Amino acid sequence: MTRILLALLLILGFAAPAAAAGDQGWWNKDWSYRKQVTIDSSPSGINATGVIGRTVVLVRLHSGNFTFTDAMPNGADIRFVDTDNKTPLPFHIEHYDSTVGIATAWVAVPNLNGGEKHSIWLYFGAKTAPVAQDEKGTYDPDYMAVYHFGEGPGTASNDSTANANIAKSAPPGVDDAGIIGRAARFPGQGEVQIAESASLAMPAAAPFSFTAWVKPAQLAGTQAIFARGGLTIGLNAGVLFVSGPGVSLQGKAPVKQGDWNAIAFTTDGKEGHLYVNGLEQATGPAALGAIAGPATLGGAAGQPFTGELDEVRLSKTARPAAMIQAMADAEGKGGKLVTVTETAEKQSSGGGVFFFVLSKLEGVDEIVVGVCLILTAISAFVMYNRFAYFAKCTKGNAAFMRQFRRMDGELVPSAEIPGLDKKEARLIKTSPLAHIYDVGIEEFNRRKARLGNRPLSSQAIESMRAAASEVVVHENHKLDQWMVILTIAISGGPFIGLLGTVMGVMNTFGGVAMAGDVNVNAIAPGIAAALLATISGLFCAIPSLFGYNYLNSQVIPLASDMGIFIDQLLARIAETQAEEAADNAMGGFGDDDMAMMEMDDSF
Repeated sequence: MTRILLALLLILGFAAPAAAAGDQGWWNKDWSYRKQVTIDSSPSGINATGVIGRTVVLVRLHSGNFTFTDAMPNGADIRFVDTDNKTPLPFHIEHYDSTVGIATAWVAVPNLNGGEKHSIWLYFGAKTAPVAQDEKGTYDPDYMAVYHFGEGPGTASNDSTANANIAKSAPPGVDDAGIIGRAARFPGQGEVQIAESASLAMPAAAPFSFTAWVKPAQLAGTQAIFARGGLTIGLNAGVLFVSGPGVSLQGKAPVKQGDWNAIAFTTDGKEGHLYVNGLEQATGPAALGAIAGPATLGGAAGQPFTGELDEVRLSKTARPAAMIQAMADAEGKGGKLVTVTETAEKQSSGGGVFFFVLSKLEGVDEIVVGVCLILTAISAFVMYNRFAYFAKCTKGNAAFMRQFRRMDGELVPSAEIPGLDKKEARLIKTSPLAHIYDVGIEEFNRRKARLGNRPLSSQAIESMRAAASEVVVHENHKLDQWMVILTIAISGGPFIGLLGTVMGVMNTFGGVAMAGDVNVNAIAPGIAAALLATISGLFCAIPSLFGYNYLNSQVIPLASDMGIFIDQLLARIAETQAEEAADNAMGGFGDDDMAMMEMDDSF
């Protein structure tokens, strides 16, 4: 019902036409919708330089940039397709909650370079699509292990690569609100243990990369983030460091305590680099010796870690600086690398700004907009009803006054006026003046039957005036009937709409904060949808205001006519009664009286 009523807003012309997507260039006709996802490493984005290569980027979806109701409840119909609109990209979804309206997906994007914009397509809206995630294929063969820590409490950490380097133990704790979904929590004791395997081999002078997100709860002391065979990557008084055979590097400044920090160490077998939040902190010799044995995450013997850890990746290659920068920006909150277009294209159909905004309405705003439009519909009915009623009253008064002015003789009830045709009779029945007239005539005839043709006293006239005034009050009530609905629409509509807007804005900012995606594409759709509530309130109030003022302008003459007519009616009744009393007095004289009057006249 709400959706149907929302279409009424089209009257205001808010719908702006948009070009249809059409079937041309559509990846698969079984999918109804698509959105463009832009990876921007140009100056308008993260302003990266150099080759990035095949990169796994994080795409955050939320109610501000994705319509979850158009996709399957579990997101099984989501697909990512490369720029050519032909090549499906490997991806996997770490978290998908259509009820809350939040999802995170990891997409492998090939051949990225700094200083350019690369667009891919997000397809959805195939209601019978099978799950097509490819978690193992998302990561290239140079990844040794990747840990999202998305498992529940007490569950060993899973490796997302094809190497299956599943941890031997679970993190001591889990934080459901990590930087990306769940995160591992370490209270200063207990580590995640990883067994040695062939895919984790680290020969001497081999390239190696380690990246992770860390949120230290305290900065004091030496805390190991990753440790294996004498190699330690960690924090010393909050400053990122790496030490081990063939390497000793330390950053420049401590990381932020109680906040998420992207850290990275890379070496090409000769030179190493330390990065914090995508920015290089140190560089120096890093010809690692052979590293073997089990590894630990979140602490080591004598170097416990207190805080949280997320998105740990180990690679057997030196990841380029531009990739480190891109990963830090895409995965952090408020990044500029990845943006999802606001408007979803629909296959073989057109759209518009209005319909896009309409699709972003949340439940609370839908209720508010629905209430405003229902009130608008009721107000429209009231205005139509009052217009019609006032028109009938005006025509009825005109018809009655024509007959009233013709009554030179005896005054009779309006239904007994001689010579009325059916049309005039119907009109006079709707006349407020006729109702006043009938009550006045009824009072006059009742007095006449009781007291005869005596002239009217002032008390009698006031009595008849009181009876007629009572009718005037009832007729005024009829004229004002339901007008209060218009005053409610005028004064209440904007406030109801404003309430919806405030709640919608609150929900939008809350959702963006929960999703960690602070950019205009995340905020604008929700704000626009929230403003639709205020528009619906004004749409309710403005026509009601004009209608109410016009109707008031019609009520005033009708009410004035009734006040004037009472005086006219009483004057006519008094005049008629006086004439009848005089005629009766003349008719009461005898023949002798008449003779005497004639004699008096002769003198």
